[in-house]
Amino acid sequence: MQSISVEELKAKIDSGETFNLIDVREPNEHADFNVGGILLPLGQVQMMQLDDIESMKDEPVYVYCRSGNRSGQACLIMEAAGFKNTINVTGGMLAWHDRIGK
Repeated sequence: MQSISVEELKAKIDSGETFNLIDVREPNEHADFNVGGILLPLGQVQMMQLDDIESMKDEPVYVYCRSGNRSGQACLIMEAAGFKNTINVTGGMLAWHDRIGK
């Protein structure tokens, strides 16, 4: 698992770069605020319900949550399931709010 800061992720988004972004928070957290990631709650990742993202196994996948903890867990699980390049967004959406805003 690699990591990326929220500032680096924001720069990727702002540049218009196309990449895989997954939000492993709960639906209510995602609805409240998100940066465009596909919603796949950590519980589904833990249950290996990864069919929706199976096509991303050989591509870089950026994963975020509230603080970086759940996304770190998700990255480890995804790696065990054969994902080759997972990137945890350190600090998650808390860091995003603190450093970038809404």
